[in-house]
Amino acid sequence: MMRSATVKVWFRRSSTLCALLCCCLALPVWSQNSEFKETKAKAEQGDAEAQFLLGSMYDSGLGVLKSYAESGKWYLKAAAQGVAEAQYELGLRYYEYGKKAKTNYTTAFSWFFKAANQGFVPAQYSVAVMYGLGQGVPQENVEAQKWFNIAAAQGVRRAVEAREAFALQLTRDQIAEGERRAALFVPKRIFKPQLGIGGVTAAKSSGTGFFITTNGYLITNHHVVEEGTNLQVRTKLGAFPAQVVKMDKSNDLALLKVIGSFPAIPVAGTGPVRLGESVFTIGFPNPDVQGLEPKLTRGDISSLAGIQDDPRYFQISVPVQPGNSGGPLVNSSGHVVGVVTMRLGDMRTLQASGALPQNVNYALKGSLLTALLEGVPELAGQLNPTGASNGWKFEDIVSTVQDAVGIVLCY
Repeated sequence: MMRSATVKVWFRRSSTLCALLCCCLALPVWSQNSEFKETKAKAEQGDAEAQFLLGSMYDSGLGVLKSYAESGKWYLKAAAQGVAEAQYELGLRYYEYGKKAKTNYTTAFSWFFKAANQGFVPAQYSVAVMYGLGQGVPQENVEAQKWFNIAAAQGVRRAVEAREAFALQLTRDQIAEGERRAALFVPKRIFKPQLGIGGVTAAKSSGTGFFITTNGYLITNHHVVEEGTNLQVRTKLGAFPAQVVKMDKSNDLALLKVIGSFPAIPVAGTGPVRLGESVFTIGFPNPDVQGLEPKLTRGDISSLAGIQDDPRYFQISVPVQPGNSGGPLVNSSGHVVGVVTMRLGDMRTLQASGALPQNVNYALKGSLLTALLEGVPELAGQLNPTGASNGWKFEDIVSTVQDAVGIVLCY
């Protein structure tokens, strides 16, 4: 039988897959926040999405005084109307995270199970773990394997790892039955929040950002966020308000903080980068035209210096477009070696040289990013999330980086 401690570690790690979904960015005094007032009015009229958003506001303390009781009240109302995200939040309250709710595995499993059947991926992983441990539900190895399979199929790496380890305790018939049940699963979504205050077209600017810690610290470019008062980061987990922690205008860097837990990627810092080294980025170029799905582009380090031999930059052959700004430049080991910053302007180059540039782009070196991060005390000891392992395929590294990037919207 699987050891309880091992599965509990998996469950704690799964917190990187959950987060408080979107609410509007806070104003200094909650009573003056018109977005809060409007959301509360809709929630009191029975709007399920507004109820969930209001719960998120009270839970995070952004835009309103933080209130555990009020957030639970509104999560419960939204969950009763079928909002899977709210069901999952209630499940977390009754698991072992403590807060002020009394641990009750049966209640936790009930809420997780409702959200899982709607296709909410973090809840699917939680259900798998609880079936494997027999927490809140009789232990059922085949059902655990089924839900590990379902979560793994959604790209949850920890579910893949847990499934493989759990399978060592099962017979071939049990493994096959778990796969069969997973293949038959069809999510039945009752209600889907729109996950966002304002669309991409309403944003003053947009760019790409990437998480460097699992507790929500994110890097992007200064020029992406300098013109806005309200910032939002969207990932495949949802949309989240963000706050500026630190700016470095001279090097075009911005450190943001998002409430929640997220996959993160390691920064290589001062490690050697060689001319001709293969690199790639994942970002969100021209989202209004190309859409919100992340885009991968690959290339090489073309020069160890930038425009007019600026030593702060790499010249790269990685194709980038407006919207890629702030994205990670990643090496073959899955480590960030730079931050995509700019491309050589077509018209300016044409006027200066009489020829159009051919894929000439630039990324700030990782050493300058490291210097910025070392000046933030709260990041001490947090900048080493697990990177790629030896033997990983390129597609696996891409998947890890993709989980850690998001589109940054500035309103």
